[in-house]
Amino acid sequence: MSGGREIPVRVTKVTPVAERIKRFRFERLDGKPLPYFSGGAHVIVSMNDFGHIRRNAYSLMSPPHDCAAYEISVLHVEGSRGGSTFMHERVKEGDEMNVSYPVNLFQPDWRARKHLLIAGGIGITPFMAMMEQFTREGASFELHYAMRTRDRGAYWKELVERYGSQRIKIYCDAEGMTMPLDRLLDSQLLGTHLYVCGPSGMIDGVLRAGMEAGWPEQNLHSERFLSSLPGKPFTVELVRSGKTVRVGHHESMLEAIEAAGVDASFLCRGGACGQCETEVVNCDGKLLHHDVYLNDEEKAAGRKVMICVSRFEGKTLHLDL
Repeated sequence: MSGGREIPVRVTKVTPVAERIKRFRFERLDGKPLPYFSGGAHVIVSMNDFGHIRRNAYSLMSPPHDCAAYEISVLHVEGSRGGSTFMHERVKEGDEMNVSYPVNLFQPDWRARKHLLIAGGIGITPFMAMMEQFTREGASFELHYAMRTRDRGAYWKELVERYGSQRIKIYCDAEGMTMPLDRLLDSQLLGTHLYVCGPSGMIDGVLRAGMEAGWPEQNLHSERFLSSLPGKPFTVELVRSGKTVRVGHHESMLEAIEAAGVDASFLCRGGACGQCETEVVNCDGKLLHHDVYLNDEEKAAGRKVMICVSRFEGKTLHLDL
């Protein structure tokens, strides 16, 4: 998608669920059912911030079989560029917004004999819909959920009540509880698939441990949405469009390019999917790659860039857009 297909919705409910976490419920303005999605899917929420359009990806956490509404949960991030602050401080019940059609980059592998879910903090959200779907399909799963403190962990009480303490395991840092990752990885049935979502450091550690434990790479799944980091302003020349675009301190290249009226493809806006990969025509300076899609060789070559999260330092950057 390139941002052209959006669904007008109304915010019908805003619910505080934990410290710095709110749940938002969206229903279509025309009253029709929303498009079907599967567990692990996300939508892009568009936010009109005094004329500046912000677009953030959020995992859908409502039951996939219920298309009457979509629900997301948003963590108010300290030092946010504006998206989570906008959602927490500006969005209220009755507001009209736009959301994208669902996209799934974190699809469960239905060939798995068992699904092992590992969540950290707000990374619980995609697993909410996944577990609903697993339950309806009769699939075997267990969740291991780590949080700093219980009051900052969303939904853990409801999950234990719904699925039982045998399938839902909670680990609280403040209580000295540590997830026994090595034992978990070593004790699974052959054919188990692992899914991890949470802070980048946690994801990296779990995936590394899985590889070291001998898990097939195709059985390890992860999802992370990165944010465009702030940096020095710079200018981008769009070769095909013939436009010069100024990228601000707190703005991503993608946001600046969209504001200039140029349509650029995206799916996740978080440096993971590869959809916004753009060819670099000329680069007199240094590309600051912040994505997790390009490999080290591709980043070093400097011939392409993920415009959703990466930045530039130098004199000129010409892109094939």
